[in-house]
Amino acid sequence: MPSYQAAISIKMQDLSLLGNLTIPEGAVGIVIFSHGSGSSRLSPRNNYVAKVLQDHGLATLLLDLLTAEEDLVYENRFNINLLAKRLIAATHWVKNQEHTKALAMGYFGASTGAASALRASAFLGSDIQAVVSRGGRPDLAMAVLSRVEAPTLFIVGGWDREVVALNQQAFSELRGDHQLVIVPEASHLFEEPGKLEEVATLSTAWFKEYLT
Repeated sequence: MPSYQAAISIKMQDLSLLGNLTIPEGAVGIVIFSHGSGSSRLSPRNNYVAKVLQDHGLATLLLDLLTAEEDLVYENRFNINLLAKRLIAATHWVKNQEHTKALAMGYFGASTGAASALRASAFLGSDIQAVVSRGGRPDLAMAVLSRVEAPTLFIVGGWDREVVALNQQAFSELRGDHQLVIVPEASHLFEEPGKLEEVATLSTAWFKEYLT
């Protein structure tokens, strides 16, 4: 398959969700990004991780689960049911596109986006073959964690103590293959030198193991 890149629009009832789709040549898996509160498909951190995944032969879809107007309402950013519903719809879109329908699918979720990714994964079952949470809030999906079939990796900054505790609590609810990595001397956004690179390396290894 030749390298493919496009700005896409997924129509849902009376609105459209915007995204950026990139498919490297020979890709056999795709990672759909579920962004955190106040973040978007233009997030420099998620775009950095996406580029590393692309360099290792994985397709990526960076998608806004809220419209620009919806994102102005702070509460929407924590509406996990709404975000998961949108993510599920986007996943069905991926499954029905010529360029992506044959690709194994995974989710990369950040902050509250991790909760929506886990909730969508629990709903979709074996359709989702790997999940990575970066500085995520999996505790916001606690009720469904035991139904997540996909191998799941939690990555948390060591200095992000409150979120570390929430991840440890959520981690105990998972039943399938799962791993928790605490990155030393890293804060919530992994802004310290080399720490986001470490997130990208861990994520790439996880997705390559389970999507390819």
